[in-house]
Amino acid sequence: MAETVTTHRVARADVPRLGAPLLHTRSLREQVYDFLRTEMTRGGLQPGAFLDLNELASRLGVSRTPLREALLHLESQGFVTVRPRRGFHLNALTADDVRHFYEIIGALEAAALRSVGPSLGPADFARMRALDAAMAEAVAARDFDRYYEANLAFHDVYLRRSDNVRLVSQVHLLKQRLYDWPRRETMVQAWEQHSVVEHEDFLRLLEQGDIDRAARHLQEVHWSFAVQEPFVQAYYFAAGPQEAL
Repeated sequence: MAETVTTHRVARADVPRLGAPLLHTRSLREQVYDFLRTEMTRGGLQPGAFLDLNELASRLGVSRTPLREALLHLESQGFVTVRPRRGFHLNALTADDVRHFYEIIGALEAAALRSVGPSLGPADFARMRALDAAMAEAVAARDFDRYYEANLAFHDVYLRRSDNVRLVSQVHLLKQRLYDWPRRETMVQAWEQHSVVEHEDFLRLLEQGDIDRAARHLQEVHWSFAVQEPFVQAYYFAAGPQEAL
């Protein structure tokens, strides 16, 4: 990740140009934002880089105004920092970032579960069990994208029951910061396998009607940085192939 800034600039001839027919329904700022987020996920923009706004605006065929607006939106979400006289810097995750995000997600998901837990029933549990099985299959196939989508859907079974839209939005945003910046092509299989087992334990508590213990399991085990730290270090910060753990 110690490359020069120029290696992190937006792609060459394969960069899609923005324009009709999307302009009829969505603002240019929204289109630019979506493009930047897609580039961040796929690795076209890398953490640690500084963006050349003139070059980026030229390649996208837009003025600097919607580009700056999109980048300021990314700054409000924690993806970007404005550096005086240097421009927009793409933030890399630190161990403290991950720890803080885990603390926030754990607290928010536990709060959501305590609120909606009594409304969950057999159909919800069956859905979660099927998603957990899909995660196990994805781990065996070393397919991180499938695993990631099933994992998000598992947690969304109860999160989507919450009427606290801001809480759910914040959880989703922090998960994007954790897993989509950029989306990794490999996985720490031991971690993903461990998560599948944690989901099984969590589901058993829900099926027993013990919402409080299930919420504590989320916060004190599943989203505990202290519990997950060895996996976090291997996934985010260890050199070499990540699936070797």
